[in-house]
Amino acid sequence: MSSKNLPAPAKLGAGWKTYTEPGGAEEGFLGNQTWTRSRKAHQAAFEALPVGCGNPLPTSSLPVPKHALQGSYRTAANQPATVLVLRFADADQASGYYSGYQARMAACGDKGELQVKQLWSEKEAAASVRSYVGAEAFVELSALKGSTVALLAQASGTPDTQAEWARSVVPELQAVIDSP
Repeated sequence: MSSKNLPAPAKLGAGWKTYTEPGGAEEGFLGNQTWTRSRKAHQAAFEALPVGCGNPLPTSSLPVPKHALQGSYRTAANQPATVLVLRFADADQASGYYSGYQARMAACGDKGELQVKQLWSEKEAAASVRSYVGAEAFVELSALKGSTVALLAQASGTPDTQAEWARSVVPELQAVIDSP
């Protein structure tokens, strides 16, 4: 995978731009002077799952991707956003992870330190709001295409108004994430 598997900033919204994460001890990684970085696939797939929910989450195991790539962006409002691309061995594994991710997001609910509210859901894409008590909220978009799952998280002060934006981004993600 490479940056060609991540959408161009203009495809995500007017005024969006790539952002080079500096990294450091607090962030848990060293920056590489680019807006993309390879991630340990197992760790990235696990860290994307909701943690801190008030409701019990499914405990079934999920397929582990073979590769993970993260791209960092800034929105027109200069809010942080990331796209995590998880590439699996085949389409069945990608579908299994996607389904398990959706089940965990739906089960999380609105109690506990983490609250998840679904904005909309389709067979191969869904959007929700992930908010932590006393902290910022994120609009989260997940999309499935072939052997790849993309997870986009955008910090937003008005996440409940982002449903249509999230729908408009699905084709842009699906057009590039599963490219060779």
